[in-house]
Amino acid sequence: MPFTPHSQFSCRLVVLALALLAWPLMGSCQYLRYVKDLNPTMPGTKPIDHAPYDALLKKYVDEQGMVNYRAFRADSSKLNAYLTTVSNTLPNEQWSKNDQLAYWLNAYNAFTIQRVLRGYPVKSIRQLGGDKTLVNTVWDQRFIRLGNDKEKYCLNDLEQRLIRRKFDGEYRVHFALVCAAVSCPKLRREAYVGSRLNQQLEDQSRGFINDPSKNKLTPANAPQVSEIFNFYPGDFKKGDNTLAKTLNKYSAGQKVDPEIKPKFMPYNWALNEQK
Repeated sequence: MPFTPHSQFSCRLVVLALALLAWPLMGSCQYLRYVKDLNPTMPGTKPIDHAPYDALLKKYVDEQGMVNYRAFRADSSKLNAYLTTVSNTLPNEQWSKNDQLAYWLNAYNAFTIQRVLRGYPVKSIRQLGGDKTLVNTVWDQRFIRLGNDKEKYCLNDLEQRLIRRKFDGEYRVHFALVCAAVSCPKLRREAYVGSRLNQQLEDQSRGFINDPSKNKLTPANAPQVSEIFNFYPGDFKKGDNTLAKTLNKYSAGQKVDPEIKPKFMPYNWALNEQK
């Protein structure tokens, strides 16, 4: 779930205030759950085969990354079976870093599809939940089982507490995580796999930044860019990286000025559904 700068700031204030006033109750507060890192593991497991999910993506996702949810729903048992394998086979530190990240990217995207299918038909994924960020949005609904943990988890847990923290500095995840909206990156027509993950993330990055519906890099001093860069500004400023460096690294044409003052394109939350 993207965080707007306003919601990020507000939520940080709320989290800080609640943490100071109610530290003993930390585990029971919906806001405070996002303070804690999440890193579920399962010893002895080996990287799972993502082929069943890969086959579903090839069947129901087109070249534009749009999904045939209507047909997918009729075949949802195969997605559910794959996600049962995901839930029963958590990564551990014996897996390569790429295998771990591929697992969590696939998990997030596949659980997102599952949530849409359960509520389909719908015009926007946001209609499946409330409007209070970090409280009752569709991304805060706890329907995800991870291993033998009795607690259920939500999509925000996967993205905010796990992926962005465990793989801190890997900003390309924002070009791979797909929250089922038109303005999201394209849903890739194949599963992520550890052996080719860097190639896949590079391809996703190039595709996203060179998509004129997501980013318009002219004029060079004031391009119009995806609001994803506004949702997570700090993720693109780790080390000596900047937003301009990110755009210029992957742009196939126009390069932007180092000190850009970008405008952010309105985010289209309509469902990423084939018409």
